[in-house]
Amino acid sequence: MSFYENQHRARRRSSVLLVYFVAAVLAIIATVNIVSYVALMMTFEQMDMTLMEWLRFRGSWLLSGLTLLVILAGSAVRIVSLGRGGGIAVAKLAGGTPVSPATKDAKERQLVNVTEEMAIASGTQVPRIFVLSRETGINAFVAGTHPSNTVLAVTRGALDELNRDELQGVIGHEFSHILNGDMKLNIRLM
Repeated sequence: MSFYENQHRARRRSSVLLVYFVAAVLAIIATVNIVSYVALMMTFEQMDMTLMEWLRFRGSWLLSGLTLLVILAGSAVRIVSLGRGGGIAVAKLAGGTPVSPATKDAKERQLVNVTEEMAIASGTQVPRIFVLSRETGINAFVAGTHPSNTVLAVTRGALDELNRDELQGVIGHEFSHILNGDMKLNIRLM
């Protein structure tokens, strides 16, 4: 399978995730309506049926609108906060601390060197580098909406446990996310 076939398959899967997101929003709206209807029926058992019919019809539309408004407001707040900070906001949210390009720490220096090498090899800008100091597992991620605000975050466990070649493999994998535009999609889905 070629790189382009893989890229096409990944984009198609991303579209499926978007469909799942819309389905989840609709399921939330339906659940809120069902729970509200049951609560209304249990609370007002003796209510006049014409009033009940009116409340069911108008109330369900009103409740659906309010639920959608809450979801959209939450999404808007998240979009604004991530839009202002881009990848930096995500890295800080995950507990990352920035790494200075002139760091004296040997492991961080190695990370800076490997990241700069990968940026040159891929023809992209060097992302800002963050270390997730409290994370002992081996992991890394990239985040950002544009090349100018892209960050690379690496766990302390990856720095401590991986040798240079292994770290280079992890960083190379993260650069593939930058080149394929995965990080922008991830921030949108967030």
